[in-house]
Amino acid sequence: MQLVHTIREDRGNYTFVIYNFYSGDVKEVCVDADKIALYENRTSIENIPQACPFLRFDGEGKAWCTVHLTRPEVCRDYCCWRLVIRDARGRRVGRVLYQRTFLSDTPELEEIWGQIKPTLNGLSDQEWDDAVIQHLTEAGYHVQQ
Repeated sequence: MQLVHTIREDRGNYTFVIYNFYSGDVKEVCVDADKIALYENRTSIENIPQACPFLRFDGEGKAWCTVHLTRPEVCRDYCCWRLVIRDARGRRVGRVLYQRTFLSDTPELEEIWGQIKPTLNGLSDQEWDDAVIQHLTEAGYHVQQ
């Protein structure tokens, strides 16, 4: 999300001024006290240069917002969706969160997911996304990345 937010100023003591490229909003944020060690370790996002400067992953792969308590309003409204799945009428019926967590809003999509999921083992992230998109598109869904 550095495509959205960037650090404009480091005020010290884990306090930063960030800028939102889309809205022009400027906001002060502070790294949560219980997430300072996580924030200091940038290795989990080295391969994601467009990531939010405050995003980190723990040792188990769980994503964390290290400024959660003071995060910007747009982040409070945002859900980290890797893929959004819509039915033929355009209604959101499911989504995939960052680490391949599938959430279905309908029993029909849940059933289709049960058929697709076993075919995805061993795929890279891009292969996994491509396969999910292909299967769901063939089943009549629209998938947004």
